[in-house]
Amino acid sequence: MSKLTFQFPANHPTGAGHFPGNPIIPGALLLAEVLRCIERAEGACYASCNVKTAKFLHPARPGDVVEIEYTRSATGTLEFQCAVGASKVLAGGIVANA
Repeated sequence: MSKLTFQFPANHPTGAGHFPGNPIIPGALLLAEVLRCIERAEGACYASCNVKTAKFLHPARPGDVVEIEYTRSATGTLEFQCAVGASKVLAGGIVANA
């Protein structure tokens, strides 16, 4: 299992409009940033992949540090789990296109 971390800036622009007074990071942005981090670590490109599953379990907010754990199965599926502190925020899997 590989581990990575990244942080959304506290002043991330999505916080102003999603949602005022209770900002959260949109799920699509969270998924994109997780895949971007894994891409950099693996030296791969997942711009063209099939998202097998993506479950958003708890909101991530501007300023949060997101911890990613991921594994690759023998069939090539990349499974990942993400947490902010003790709260799981995202779990999913992708299959890279050939």
